[in-house]
Amino acid sequence: MINMNSQELNYLVYRYLHESGFTHTAFTLGYEAALNKSTIDGNLVPPGALVTFVQKGIQYLELEANLSCNDSDIDEDFSFIQPIDLITKNVYELQQMINEKKQNAQKAKTREKNKGNREPEQEHSREKDRESSREKEKEIEQEHVREREKERQRVREREREKKMEIEIHQEREKEKQIRDKERELEREKVEREKDKAKQKEKEKKNEDLDDAHREEDKTQIKQEENVTTEGPEPMEVDTNSTPLSSLIPNSDVTVLEGHTSEVFVCAWSPTGSLLASGSGDSTARIWTVGDGPCSSNSQKGPLSVAVLKHYRGRTNDKSKDVTTLDWNSEGTLLATGSYDGQARIWSKDGELVNTLAKHKGPIFSLKWNKKGDYLLSGSVDKTAIVWDIKTGEWKQQFEFHAAPTLDVDWRNNVSFATCSTDNMIYVCKVGDNRPVKTFAGHQGEVNAIKWDPTGTLLASCSDDSTAKIWSLKQDTCLHDLKEHTKEIYTIRWSPMGPGTNNPNQPLVLASASFDSTIKLWDVETGRLLHNLVAHGDPVYSVAFSPNGEYLASGSLDKCMHIWSVKEAKVVKTYMGSGGIFEVCWNKEGDKIGACFSNNVVIVLDFRM
Repeated sequence: MINMNSQELNYLVYRYLHESGFTHTAFTLGYEAALNKSTIDGNLVPPGALVTFVQKGIQYLELEANLSCNDSDIDEDFSFIQPIDLITKNVYELQQMINEKKQNAQKAKTREKNKGNREPEQEHSREKDRESSREKEKEIEQEHVREREKERQRVREREREKKMEIEIHQEREKEKQIRDKERELEREKVEREKDKAKQKEKEKKNEDLDDAHREEDKTQIKQEENVTTEGPEPMEVDTNSTPLSSLIPNSDVTVLEGHTSEVFVCAWSPTGSLLASGSGDSTARIWTVGDGPCSSNSQKGPLSVAVLKHYRGRTNDKSKDVTTLDWNSEGTLLATGSYDGQARIWSKDGELVNTLAKHKGPIFSLKWNKKGDYLLSGSVDKTAIVWDIKTGEWKQQFEFHAAPTLDVDWRNNVSFATCSTDNMIYVCKVGDNRPVKTFAGHQGEVNAIKWDPTGTLLASCSDDSTAKIWSLKQDTCLHDLKEHTKEIYTIRWSPMGPGTNNPNQPLVLASASFDSTIKLWDVETGRLLHNLVAHGDPVYSVAFSPNGEYLASGSLDKCMHIWSVKEAKVVKTYMGSGGIFEVCWNKEGDKIGACFSNNVVIVLDFRM
């Protein structure tokens, strides 16, 4: 007996969707089923495998139903069942149907014998009809074969066209990079020539200082040569807004190594020098980072690290991937959510305090309320759950969404908002069985939601390339922010205005998008304040410094930029060796944490 496991069936469905042109659906299924980790060799699976497999299954059912009968008098070419019967009935029902029809046929033959011999012409006519019927069936089958072959040809043609488009796009990108590099080198050459010309004028006017000026020229030329040879490729950073002198030196960087897979999330403790990180290796880690500058740390790693294992035996179980984490306001407890649908609560020393199990799908978002007595989780199972920390049990499950819940955020200690891939946003309250408010307006999946510092305004961002600002006082959005050209992945409020440590500064909203830009918005008017352009790939994370003066951004282009919010320009840049999934500031605002796709976490000293 040949058995097929769920991973193989998922791969056949994935291939069918991809060959039929449903690329977005195929990508979603491939990601959810972790097909990129499977051992199936796609080159061995022919096109149209799922359709062929289903057809052969139907043929097998028909054979099984016919072979189970012992009536040898029936013509073996006579078909008693239709394709729809094979799909809608089980084998036992098919056998009964065939037996009944065979009995009827036998009775008819008996009646024919009793009546005597039929004329040869009638028998010949019946034979012709049967022959004609068989010919028609063969023609239909041949037509189906031709149609399947045409469909496979169309799929191959579409794949070739896509490959050509990708190759053309890559060639254009390479040409653009080469042109940009040439322009940048030319610009640097012109600047050096200008500097030399200015220096010669000074030498003419100040002959008595010739020797000193010559020494300065040598020093300046050496510095320029060092920057040019040791610095990054010109295309990696927009050097108009980010001079090479703003690159963060390695002496200001601590690299935290230990994870064995991508690090998706990181967060500083709100009260101490602890940095938590969550990874695809089924662990979270709590790193103890020294208070002093990174340069004062002679060793490569931190003083200590606590490993929070989300598995008991196997370490390569992708169902234990840590997808989200959050510290409580006192910094005493860390909550983690993972792909196995369980939330876990840990002490700051890394001891497991409790395991919260009720979700039936991966947890994508997890938040403590400010008081610390409730934990809120959102899951792919379409629900959000409020957990009572004192009892360790779930207090209420909210089942309003029609699709996976992507993000949750507390408004106050008892009220919160949820968003989903069903394009909807619900504002809920502990104890109420219906939403307090429903916000409908996005035309795509809502990726993130955030309440402003006062809990008055709710910001949201979506795959429809818009961010929106909502107020509980009205059903429609207060502002519709439409300047991005691709999906917006995340948003952040600045720590400014009423209810913050910077009450006299105006509130600003930052949005980060797959169009590689970050945009800053005036919350009062909904007007675009600044368009921050320096990244070359999608921006996955942004974070404001505690004083609101600076914004850190991390991108798949391996760069972390630190922007001056007031001047809207890059003031510092760090270049890593992998894509950046999240950036975060410590409470003092002098260190920045970032997690990377190449399994590391880094800590940067920030000084201006």
